[in-house]
Amino acid sequence: MARQLIFLMAGAFVLTSALTQAQILQRSEIGFGLGVFNYTGDLVRTYDLTTSKPAATVFYRSNISHVISFRTALTAGQLAASDHHNPIDSFSIKRNASFDIFLMELSGTFEYHFLDWRNNTRRLRFTPYLFAGAALFGISGNAKKTAQYSNVQLSIPFGAGVKYVLNPKYYISFEIGMRKTFFDYLDNISNGSTSNKNYQYGNPNDYDNYFFTGITLTYTFYDIPCPTNPYKKLF
Repeated sequence: MARQLIFLMAGAFVLTSALTQAQILQRSEIGFGLGVFNYTGDLVRTYDLTTSKPAATVFYRSNISHVISFRTALTAGQLAASDHHNPIDSFSIKRNASFDIFLMELSGTFEYHFLDWRNNTRRLRFTPYLFAGAALFGISGNAKKTAQYSNVQLSIPFGAGVKYVLNPKYYISFEIGMRKTFFDYLDNISNGSTSNKNYQYGNPNDYDNYFFTGITLTYTFYDIPCPTNPYKKLF
């Protein structure tokens, strides 16, 4: 009788542990999003929604804990601006430069969630979050290069967003992120000779940056761990 009771208690413990872990082990997620790319550099000095171009992203996310996740994403879209659209000064009117390129980015970022939004016992269904990491991006479309440079460059993505749970498997998020680059030719303009009166030069000490702003939809896969055999420990 005592042995049967031990077997029953062990079985109940294993089953309870499995069910509990199944509720919290939301290990993997996939998703996609739509949004816009923006740029700052020699043609546009500050974030300007009027220069927005369409972009999209697909991603895989691994949840390391209740508050920390790691996301791998592929993001692509158009990036463009022109002096004619919104000239900064009289010099930019004379320069009359423009660019329209295709940009693709492969990134890996860590996310930190401020609230315990995955806890099923709470009524909380949203959380703000921060993210940061590293990325490689490639560009195409600058038909005539003003200097020799590689079309593949490094950037540092970072930003913030808000996630909202639709149901146990789906949630949406809105985020805005900056990509800090170490590259001055997104707009195909950098240093140049001021003695050349074609005005096709900019500030070589001010790197170009780009932004992604968008809404994403995420699907969560629930891992159900296989219970271990408790009887090996009892005998």
